[in-house]
Amino acid sequence: MTDELYMQRCLELAIMGMGNVSPNPLVGCVIVSNGKIIGEGYHQKFGEAHAEVNAVKSVIEKYGDQAANLLASATAYVSLEPCAHFGKTPPCADLLIKHQLKRVVIGNKDPFESVDGKGIQKLKNAGIAVVSGILEQECTELNRRFFTRILKQRPYIILKWATTADGYFAPKNTTQEWISGVMAKKLVHKWRTEEDAILVGKQTAIADNPQLNAREWEGKNPVRIVIDRHLKIPQSNHIYNDHAKTVIFNEVKTDVQDNIHYIQMEDMQYYLPQKIAFQLYLMDIQSIIIEGGANILNQFIHANLWDEARVFSSDKIWKEGIASPQIHGLIADQFTIENDKLTIFQNNHS
Repeated sequence: MTDELYMQRCLELAIMGMGNVSPNPLVGCVIVSNGKIIGEGYHQKFGEAHAEVNAVKSVIEKYGDQAANLLASATAYVSLEPCAHFGKTPPCADLLIKHQLKRVVIGNKDPFESVDGKGIQKLKNAGIAVVSGILEQECTELNRRFFTRILKQRPYIILKWATTADGYFAPKNTTQEWISGVMAKKLVHKWRTEEDAILVGKQTAIADNPQLNAREWEGKNPVRIVIDRHLKIPQSNHIYNDHAKTVIFNEVKTDVQDNIHYIQMEDMQYYLPQKIAFQLYLMDIQSIIIEGGANILNQFIHANLWDEARVFSSDKIWKEGIASPQIHGLIADQFTIENDKLTIFQNNHS
């Protein structure tokens, strides 16, 4: 069980990079010598040192002259296969070889073309014992966004909405009315800091004038994505402020004005979810929350282009309104948050 325990610690470290490393994966590393953890690290920020570099550095800083001997008898646990290529940083496999580690235990193979088994091979060629597939399922779950982008060439797509007890999503008129409670809103803002982007359609942008930022939680604002075919949203709306990069998919123009990026698309009435997903992939957006409206959510559901749906159900009764989207997926989790129930669905067939 020891390998599993140390890998669990790698996962705890890796998650600390959430929201800061995309489009890179979340990775944690633990270095163990004689049954004792002598160093730890995780990938903290895109473009900066990887987990293995930070873990080795922590050993050197802590043990000074003894570090070389300790590392030469140590096992490195790492939640994802060490990279074998020069990217923004040098290969981590080379670093582990340089310090002559005895053994490397890996959670997942990295499907990225420049790695994909090459890191493991490099380590083995250098005479290092390699064990892989430890807590593989948990490591895959942790990096589901990264794996989706690499393997499916699209972002990880999260659908999110709230529904009344009698199945309504929004009022019939264009007024804004909250369905879920204060704590649910706070949680949604936390989610926004964890994903790369957030998307709404024109109707939602006009009716709700949302800010689409993470003001109720500490962290970065997501990139705001808006669908506005004929550029009908008034310039005075919040989405045009300078709080975050904003991408407006439209049929009129491609242009950049400060933080507002207009991207022209053709025939947006056809295959819109597929076009958006591919465009976001090209922009290195690894994950997105789609918040509405009902029409946009339904388009992604009908295209079967979603990975996770997070649905709040409240105890409010409206008797009329716009019907909530219907989703069929595996119920992965359920929580009670004040008077709301949160159900997390997973798509088994995406």
